[in-house]
Amino acid sequence: MTYLLALDQGTSSSRSIIFDVHGHVVESEQQEYRQLYPRPGWVEHDPRDIWHTQLETARRVIVKAKLQASDIHALGLTNQRETTLVWHRRTGQPIHNAIVWQDRRSEPACAALREQGMEEAILSKTGLRIDAYFSGTKLQWLLDNVAGARELARQGELAFGTVDSWLIWQLTRGQVHATDASNASRTMLFNVRDNDWDADLLKAMNIEASLLPRVLPSSARYGSTHPELLGHAIPICGVAGDQQSALFGQACFEEGMAKNTYGTGCFTLMHTGSRFQTSQNGLITTRTAQAGAQVEYALEGSVFVGGAVVQWMRDGLHAFEQSRDIEAMAHSVPDSGGVVLVPAFSGLGAPYWQPDARGTITGLTRGSTMAHIARAALESIAFQSTALLQAMNLDAVAAGAAGLAQVRVDGGASANDLLMQFQADLLGIPIVRPAVIETTALGAAWLAGLGSGVYGDRHELSRLWRADKTFTPQISRGEAAAHMERWNRAVAQTSLPHPHQDTP
Repeated sequence: MTYLLALDQGTSSSRSIIFDVHGHVVESEQQEYRQLYPRPGWVEHDPRDIWHTQLETARRVIVKAKLQASDIHALGLTNQRETTLVWHRRTGQPIHNAIVWQDRRSEPACAALREQGMEEAILSKTGLRIDAYFSGTKLQWLLDNVAGARELARQGELAFGTVDSWLIWQLTRGQVHATDASNASRTMLFNVRDNDWDADLLKAMNIEASLLPRVLPSSARYGSTHPELLGHAIPICGVAGDQQSALFGQACFEEGMAKNTYGTGCFTLMHTGSRFQTSQNGLITTRTAQAGAQVEYALEGSVFVGGAVVQWMRDGLHAFEQSRDIEAMAHSVPDSGGVVLVPAFSGLGAPYWQPDARGTITGLTRGSTMAHIARAALESIAFQSTALLQAMNLDAVAAGAAGLAQVRVDGGASANDLLMQFQADLLGIPIVRPAVIETTALGAAWLAGLGSGVYGDRHELSRLWRADKTFTPQISRGEAAAHMERWNRAVAQTSLPHPHQDTP
């Protein structure tokens, strides 16, 4: 039997999963690590925590599966994107904690880029909007605020990387400084059309080119793990950012195919083939995982609060003890009774882009119960995802492509049948849940399998992908439109003046 090891380095935990050649999960291990909040709006990780938890889970999962490292044919790596690290090339020691993708400290640097009129250039070259979310201004902040960092960078003594680069460096004991195209495309420094770091953007952010990793396809030979780490040298043959890896693991290889990951937030990607398309509907353009020489793109949008609304009901409202209990509570009523919950706890993401929006619950009556609110909470995830997918559909049609035919789903909340059925009802197309919902890790394993010769091509992977359940629309398009109109009215109320915003 051939085995592939996927390292899945996430925002709150590190996981390692072993897959067999058929794409089945053999064993998995997971370990959480510390979240650091030094100031309001700042989010950090200790790079050593990232590395040690990832290494420990890799060691444990091999033992748990009753295998040796020599039984692992290749290793694939997927990671939280945009999180930014800088370390000393000679010692491998980080110069500062990692600045996490959620961190907003570099907003002043973003404002300066806007004032310089850089929006159009950055959008055209990178597909991204100027935002502190991305890595470029985080790196700029580190160079400006860590004592001696700029001088060391000028001397070529420092290395920058997203989490994948940091782990590759550690796994190879400093022999390889590299990233893949999908992670590079999230830095706001990488020209996704030219497939290279952009000199003009580096100059605009005052970043030395010597800091940057080499950019490889997502399926390629990145070197091998040092034999002392896992007991045997394992080839590293696949690397991709988590959302692009999930798109790959869902076998969404063709233009017009889309996936939605239902996690703490929701991340939706639609493959646009070899066409670089700038969205007219509030989305960004990103590179897909690159399996060969062909450069391909996707439209992407994010819902800030997806499954997190369930956690809020559990921990904030104490509506139930376990997150999974929400489905039974929501099922206890036939519908939401007119209640609409908009979980704009930290503003609204795509396609609204309303950072000052605040959460609302509308439609309450004397007969409203916690069960109605629970149902409205679940429905809010589908409502937000529908708005996002409808925006993607508009972009696709405007580009002359076919509209969405189905959406493939994954992530924890995709196990909720009530939510998935409501999603299908709103969109009016099938929602397909795969047999293996660990699609982020599966994508990394498949990329490693392609890069090491286990699989011949993506057609072989398409045949391995299997559906578990398909949800088809059960209501008329008129009913779906009425639901969305009710949702849009509630969204409009999230931007009404709040007491702390009142002016004399």
